[in-house]
Amino acid sequence: MASLGIKELYLILYNSICCVGWAVVLAGGIKTLALGVEEDGLDGSLSNIYAAVSDILIYSQTAALMEILHSAVGLVRSPVLVTAMQVGSRIAALLAIVFAPSAQDQFGAGVMILSWASVEVPRYAFYVSAIITGDATKKTPFPLFWLRYSLFAVLYPTGIIGELTVFFAAASDATFGEMFGEASAKIVYAYLLPTIYFFGSPFMIMNMVGNRKNAFKKRFAKPPPPPRGLVWPVDEKGARSSTGTNKAILEAAVRAVNPELADKIARAKGWRFKYVNYLKGLVEEQCKSPQAALKAAEAGLDKAYELFEYVSEDGSSVSFKEAMAKESKKKFYTGMIKGDGEKKKNVLEVPYKGEILSGQKLKDTIDQWVSYGTIEPTAGEAMKKCVDNPGWLDLSDKYFVLLGAGSAMGPFLVLMALGANVIAVDLDRAPIWKRLIGIAKASSGSITFPIKIPRAECKDDDTLFENAGCNLFTQTPMIRDWLLELYPKEKFTVGSYAYLNGALHVQVSLAMDAICRDLSEKRKGTSLAYLCTPTDLHLIPEEAHSASTALYKEYSGKLYCILMRLLSNGKFLRKNARSPVPGEGGNYYIVNGISVAQGPNYALAKRMQHWRAVVARSKGCIISSNIAPSTSTASVVQNRTFAWAYEGMPYFKPYEIFAPETSNAVMSAILFYDLNDAGSAGNPKTKLNNPNELFKFGGFHGGTWRCAYEVDSIGEASVFIYFGRLAMPYVGIVAVAGVAVGAKLMGIF
Repeated sequence: MASLGIKELYLILYNSICCVGWAVVLAGGIKTLALGVEEDGLDGSLSNIYAAVSDILIYSQTAALMEILHSAVGLVRSPVLVTAMQVGSRIAALLAIVFAPSAQDQFGAGVMILSWASVEVPRYAFYVSAIITGDATKKTPFPLFWLRYSLFAVLYPTGIIGELTVFFAAASDATFGEMFGEASAKIVYAYLLPTIYFFGSPFMIMNMVGNRKNAFKKRFAKPPPPPRGLVWPVDEKGARSSTGTNKAILEAAVRAVNPELADKIARAKGWRFKYVNYLKGLVEEQCKSPQAALKAAEAGLDKAYELFEYVSEDGSSVSFKEAMAKESKKKFYTGMIKGDGEKKKNVLEVPYKGEILSGQKLKDTIDQWVSYGTIEPTAGEAMKKCVDNPGWLDLSDKYFVLLGAGSAMGPFLVLMALGANVIAVDLDRAPIWKRLIGIAKASSGSITFPIKIPRAECKDDDTLFENAGCNLFTQTPMIRDWLLELYPKEKFTVGSYAYLNGALHVQVSLAMDAICRDLSEKRKGTSLAYLCTPTDLHLIPEEAHSASTALYKEYSGKLYCILMRLLSNGKFLRKNARSPVPGEGGNYYIVNGISVAQGPNYALAKRMQHWRAVVARSKGCIISSNIAPSTSTASVVQNRTFAWAYEGMPYFKPYEIFAPETSNAVMSAILFYDLNDAGSAGNPKTKLNNPNELFKFGGFHGGTWRCAYEVDSIGEASVFIYFGRLAMPYVGIVAVAGVAVGAKLMGIF
C-alpha cells in the first residue's frame, strides 16, 4: 500500500463518494429500463430514466466541478483546460436536461445517463485503487483496469449521441428558451455545442485509444533486467528515479553562477511542470558574462558525472566519473568494409517535396526559406557556400564518427553518398548492421565498426551482422578506448546522433558526452557535431526577435487567435518575443522553444550537449551545433498528438515541418560549412560575445524563432486546425443533416 497523506485521503474520499453516487445512478437507470421495456417499449423506458434518478444525477455530475479545482491547485496531474472542457460539456448537458422538459422525455436522455454512469463507476473506482496501491498500471485489479481503458470504445459514442439529442431538444424547448433566452439557447445548443462535438470528439476518442495502448503496454511489460552500465543513481526511496538527479544537475549548474537561484531550485516542488522556469533562469545567468556561461556548463557536466553510476557485470557500482577514468580491460575488434559504388559528383543535393534540388534552384529555394522566416540568413549563407564550394563535398579523406549511426536524423546516408569514411557506432542488433553495411557496400565510401570477434572469423554476412555493434550504456569505456586507438593519424569529426525516449535520452547523451569529451581532449584535431532541437532555449539574433514581434501584431487581431487566448485564459498563443537580457557584450535575445510535454529529461539531455559544445569550443575544438527543424521522424509522429500538431503548425507563419531526408541534407550542408569555413561560429577563432552565441547562428529552425507564438502554446490550436481541415469535406453534409435533425426535433416539419 502506498503511503497516504492528507491529500491522498481526501482524494480517496472524494472519488469514493463520486463512485457511490454514480453507482446509484447506474442501478436506478438499469432498474427503470428493465421494468419499463415491456410496458413502454425501449424508447419509452429510456425516456423514463431521468425522472427516476434526477436528484442523485444532479449531485453526482455537479460534484465533478471539483475536478477542475483539483487540477488547478495541483492535486492531480490533469491539465486544467482539458478538465474544464470535459466537465463543462457535461454541465451544459446537465443544464439542458434539468431545465428542458422535452429533453428529459426522449430516448437520448436515458442513453446519455446510462453511458455517463457506466463510464464513471469504474473510473472513480480505478482512481481509488490507484491511490491506495500507489500504482495505477500494475497493481489495480485487472477487471477494473480493463473497464477503465476499454469501456470508452462503446460508451463515448453512445454518450455523445445522447448528449446531442439533449442539446437539440433543449434548443427547441419553450421552457428552456424562456429561461435562457430563445435565441441564445438555439445558438448554443443547436449550433455551437454540436459543432464543438463534431471537431472535438475524434480527438477525445483517439486520445483514449492512445492512453489504452500505453496503459496495456506498461501493464504487461516484462520486468527490467538488472541494472548494468551507465544508470541513474538510486534515490532516497531505493528507486532509480530521474527527477531528483535531473533537478540536482541543473541546480549545480546554476549554483556556479547564482547560489540564491540554486537554493530556489533545491526547494522547488512539482519539477515536471516547473523545470522550464529554472532553465530560463540558467540561460539568463549565462548571458551575464562568458565566464558565467562556461562555469555553469562545466559545473552541470561535472555533477552529472558524479551522480550517475556505472554498474559492472559483477554488479559492483562506481560513479560514472570513476568508471570513465579507467581504461577498459576488454577490447573490440575492428571491422571495415569499402563500398564499390560509383562516386557521386561533388554536388549538394537536397530532396524537397518530391524534387532533388541542387545548384541555382536550391539557392532559390534557400532564399525563399530565408525570406519567409523558416530559417536564419546565416543558415542560408552556410548552405549556399556549400553549393559554391564543391570541394567541401569531397569526403574521400574525411573520417566521421557517428554515435547512433542509424538515427533518422543522422547524416549517414549523405556521408555514404559522398564517399566519406564513416566509423559507425550503434546497437549490437543484426537488422541495424544489415542495413548500415548494405548501404555502405553500395556506396563509394567506407564503414568501420566494432565487432565482438575477429573479422576473419565471420564466415558469412549473417555472422558479421550478429557480431557487429556495441552498447553505449554498458560499454562506454570500451567504445572510448577503441576510438582513441583507431586510425591514429586521422582527424575525426564525432557526431552525437543517438536518441531515446524519456530518461534513457539523458543516459545516452551522457554516454556520448564521455566519448566526445575524451576524444576532443586526447585526440588532436577532433571536431564535434550536434543537432540542436528547435524546442529548446536559445540565444537568437535581434532580427529574429523583431520578426516575431511583427508577426504577433499581425496575428493578434485575428478572431481565431483572440478566441483561443480567451478560452484558454492566456495559456494558448503566448507571445514568443521576450524582453532582451542585458549582459557583458550587449543585450541578448532568447527564444523559449521548450515544449513542456517533452519533459525535463529531454531538456536536460539537450542541455548537456550545449554544455559540452561550449566547453570544447573554449578549448580550441571546432564545433558544429546548429538548430535543426521540426522533422516528421518516426520517433516523433508515433505520438499522435505531435503528429496532429505538426499537420496544423504551418498555419502559423513561418512554420514548416520537414521530411527527414530534407533535414538530413540541409543539416549535413551546414555541418560541412562549419568544418571548412573559418568564419563559422563553430570555429574557436571566430569571436563571440558569449559562448552561448554558438547556437545563435546557422539556425534552420523551421520557423520556431520567428513565429508570433511560443511553440508550446500553439500545439492545441494546431491540432484543432488539423481536424478542422480534415473535416472540411464533410462539414457540408453534416451541416445539412444537423439542420434537418434539429428542425425535426424543434417541430419545424
